[in-house]
Amino acid sequence: MAISPVEIRHVRLPRRPFGYRASAVKSLLGEIADSYEQVWRERVELAERVEELEAAVARHAELESLLRATLVSAERTAQELRDQARREADLIVGEAQAQARAVTRDAVNERERLRAETHRARALLAAALDTVSEADAAVAALGDWPQRPPEPSGVDESTGEIAVGADVA
Repeated sequence: MAISPVEIRHVRLPRRPFGYRASAVKSLLGEIADSYEQVWRERVELAERVEELEAAVARHAELESLLRATLVSAERTAQELRDQARREADLIVGEAQAQARAVTRDAVNERERLRAETHRARALLAAALDTVSEADAAVAALGDWPQRPPEPSGVDESTGEIAVGADVA
């Protein structure tokens, strides 16, 4: 059972004929009461301090919980952003590869078309030269021709015709 300092100050000890001196007992009880009062105040102050610290610990625990949740959210968001960036990069690479295949395919088709066109032009030129040679041979067989026709100088690329006696641009 706790006795307060006020209760100690008001304690009345019975007096006896050959007992303690009242002044000494009162003096001692006063010192005890002062000491106890000091301890009592310290206890109250410490109890208040404990309450303050418990409240601070609770605030810190709440803040820690909030920080953990924020950290988890940030990590999740960062992972989602990395995944999204990876998907976008894969999509861009896929599109670039598809475009590269299309460009390559178009280039191969153009090359083949140009080869076929070149082959056709050479065949036409060869046929024209054969015709000219045959015409020269026929003219030579007929005798003296007043003037020999000019030699073909090439194929006009814009029209596809054989140019005779002129420079082909």
